[in-house]
Amino acid sequence: MADIVPLLQQQILSARDQGTKLNIIGGTSKAFMGRVASGDPLNVGGHRGIVSYQPVELVLTARAGTPLIELVAALDEHDQMLSFEPPRFSAASTLGGTLACNQSGPGRPWWSSVRDQVLGVRLLNGRGEHLRFGGQVMKNVAGYDVSRLQAGAMGSLGLITEVSLKVLPRPAVSCTLAFDLGLEDALGLMNRRAAEPKPLSAACWLDNRLYLRLSGAPAAVDATVRQWLGQGERLDDGDAFWVALRDQKLAFFAGKAPLWRFSVNPTAANPALEGDWLIDWGGAQRWYRGDASMAQMQAMAEAAGGQVSLFRGGDRQAEVMHHQPQALQTLQQRLKQSFDPDGVFNPGRLYGWM
Repeated sequence: MADIVPLLQQQILSARDQGTKLNIIGGTSKAFMGRVASGDPLNVGGHRGIVSYQPVELVLTARAGTPLIELVAALDEHDQMLSFEPPRFSAASTLGGTLACNQSGPGRPWWSSVRDQVLGVRLLNGRGEHLRFGGQVMKNVAGYDVSRLQAGAMGSLGLITEVSLKVLPRPAVSCTLAFDLGLEDALGLMNRRAAEPKPLSAACWLDNRLYLRLSGAPAAVDATVRQWLGQGERLDDGDAFWVALRDQKLAFFAGKAPLWRFSVNPTAANPALEGDWLIDWGGAQRWYRGDASMAQMQAMAEAAGGQVSLFRGGDRQAEVMHHQPQALQTLQQRLKQSFDPDGVFNPGRLYGWM
């Protein structure tokens, strides 16, 4: 495949010279995230393909525009996986967009996040320089960990061109248990189960039903099923539920009502807000559908020891991320100035003040 990096560099330098802005796009599956995008399209979707995959070393390097389905297909051949279970909002979802938007699936508290699995990146900064940070081994970071800094930056710090990741062996078996429980009882049981030395790999509550996934060696999973099953049931199609949750294909995610994402202390009581809730990550990630003000939601999130964002829908012209203290705003603006001094990349996409 032809190297399109020189073309991307040329577009960046041209925008810088002309004082115009660029809107980084890949597979467009996450275009709904963040604030309203502006600027001329800078398309990295054509910069795709696996650069290096070393199954024995559990390391994979791929270009940012590579669709996740291509990575998963390559890993399947060696019974390995992207442990952070990246959401695939469409077949076009890319590796670069997953990192830029910091997206991880149901196993995040147990199998870690995309940010945790990044070993290194290559990046085009606002001066058109093609820089490399980190590497392809697990102990190589000195100074600022710029690779992981890209997680959740939504392209505001540069154009990711290449990503190196840790991968993991796929669990030998997985099993899903389901229990009929109300929200508060489910939260309590989630936290008790998470504290036990068992092969728990996902915990979600929806529509008065708690789902627990166990993954690992057959003996460990079977022993835990016998111990935990009680009044619950073992689901034959459990994997389908977790895939639908990961990709937000459950009925809960359908509709036009604003979708709010809370990231809070897993042991906190749920915010006192009537409406539809989905509790994921053992209580640490909570989704709410409904109309509300950002100020109201931020107060609830802070009371629960966390933050909130307007994930989908609602007013995308206003701020959609949790308010940052002035000290953090200043730090983030300094980082932006270092990587993108002319403010070429994704202006205002993450915050109005960036």
